[in-house]
Amino acid sequence: MSQHSDQSVLLSDDPPLDLRFSESELEATRERVVSFVADVVDDADAEGAVLGLSGGIDSTLTAHLAVEALGEGGLHGITMPAAVNDPDVMSDAERVARDLGIEYDVVEIQPIAEAFFDAFPEAAEDRTAAGNVYVRTRAVLNYLVANAENRIVLGTGNRAEAMTGYFTKYGDQAVDCNPIGNLYKQQVRQLAAHVGVPRDLVMQEPTAGMWEGQTDAEEMGLDYDTVDAILAVHVDGGLSKSATVRELDVPAAAVDRVVELHERSAHKRSMPPAPER
Repeated sequence: MSQHSDQSVLLSDDPPLDLRFSESELEATRERVVSFVADVVDDADAEGAVLGLSGGIDSTLTAHLAVEALGEGGLHGITMPAAVNDPDVMSDAERVARDLGIEYDVVEIQPIAEAFFDAFPEAAEDRTAAGNVYVRTRAVLNYLVANAENRIVLGTGNRAEAMTGYFTKYGDQAVDCNPIGNLYKQQVRQLAAHVGVPRDLVMQEPTAGMWEGQTDAEEMGLDYDTVDAILAVHVDGGLSKSATVRELDVPAAAVDRVVELHERSAHKRSMPPAPER
């Protein structure tokens, strides 16, 4: 299944930092994630896993590794298109399911979302609030199937998303585990190529699909290679701001933006607060 593709396609033309694994690290990471998925399912005494298939690289990689861990029958995919989603991307989600040979369902969530919008029309005018409805609706459906079939719900979030809060609270991170949660986006693309994900999916423009034409880079204000690098060197690595600017040759404003995203989203990475006892 492994396909060692040309690594040059996995980075932008001039990335601030190359975070890709060595060949031995890459295979070790693959084995670690596969074992993790199998162990989580086994520890839960579950029959398998449910995964929302978006057509994006994160869900596609997670699907490939889950099938390796659980077999074709161990993964139930759900594709949940809405009116705001690109039909081509949604068709990629079905393509992934067919290529892997897993059971999958297509559930149109626009009617469900419209029920929320009808209940609170004023809130529906807010693009972010409306986009979060789609994401949270998908989470409810994932758990509906998981509960009915005694399965766990697999998350698809990567480290860059987790550290910058680029996810919907109680939405795409309403999951039982995050198999690729410790991988930067560069590493996600690299591992995806390694396990045989087609190149067009590996290099696809990332989008959360919350509204028409939305892209991750536009919403964050930075591309993932830059976000990865600043997180690894400054936020995770502890290098000072000035040293990070020199080391990565990035604007100080880019470092400030990543720090802002990280600090502003701290509540998403913690349990809801309660008063001291």
